Amino acid sequence: MKNGTGRVKSSPATQSPSTPTDPWSTTMQRLTADSVTLGYDQRVIAENLSVDIPDQSFTVIVGPNACGKSTLLRALSRMLKPSRGRVLLDGQAIHRMPAKQVARTLGLLPQSSIAPDGITVADLVARGRYPHQGLLRQWSPEDERIVEESMASTGVGELGDRYVDELSGGQRQRVWIAMALAQRTPLLLLDEPTTYLDIQHQIDVLDLCAELHETRGRTLVAVLHDLNHAARYATHLIAMREGEIVAEGAPGEIVTAELVERVFGLRCQVISDPETGTPLVVPAARVRGARSGGVAVGRGAGA
Repeated sequence: MKNGTGRVKSSPATQSPSTPTDPWSTTMQRLTADSVTLGYDQRVIAENLSVDIPDQSFTVIVGPNACGKSTLLRALSRMLKPSRGRVLLDGQAIHRMPAKQVARTLGLLPQSSIAPDGITVADLVARGRYPHQGLLRQWSPEDERIVEESMASTGVGELGDRYVDELSGGQRQRVWIAMALAQRTPLLLLDEPTTYLDIQHQIDVLDLCAELHETRGRTLVAVLHDLNHAARYATHLIAMREGEIVAEGAPGEIVTAELVERVFGLRCQVISDPETGTPLVVPAARVRGARSGGVAVGRGAGA
């Protein structure tokens, strides 16, 4: 049961170093990158990079700015074609598959999305059902139900008749997430899904992602900036730096003070989150100059 502050607290056994905490480490992989070189124009971002996304996992990619995490996600989603190597979806080269076939299997929430002028929230979310339409299958009550459920689950159910360009940044982000959910794909990729959201809506969105993974068996891959959010929600964590994968595995096994300093250049302590039992990164305090006259210990101490 969720407690309103994020995910449920894990049992101590799942956090034991001697107990495997990554339940997806030996399962099949539907989405993989095989020795890919990625970049833009003539600039190489990542070279000879290989990664397997564990099936039915909630995989989160973390790393400092410009380390290649969003570039990797774009390649996994078919938006960026590798100059070398290949991305495989269900054993097929993803760039050789028809776009509509990919869209029925893999959904994407990109980092920046632009809605058509004059489109309402309900109409935009309904576009998530497009891959499931065809000559023999038109719009149905089932599509309508899925759209309504997707809007309700992201908190935009009351905004259906509003124009998207009238909404706040946080509201628009939730509408785009609703559209991705309406696509109802077994794999869902999200590039910084908590962008523009206040802390309550960040937790709501990540709780929703966790629910999709835990109760519906979907495979999720997300890029997150907040390492503590990543450690709390991910079942499989990928840490990147300068276009390379530095470490991957269950957060409880790989998130250490040494890893955080190596990847982010940040001195810290890693403790157990009191709510979830997952790793919690506490940055080292800034060293302050000593005050003249010593340290105050209480009001009226020298009286």
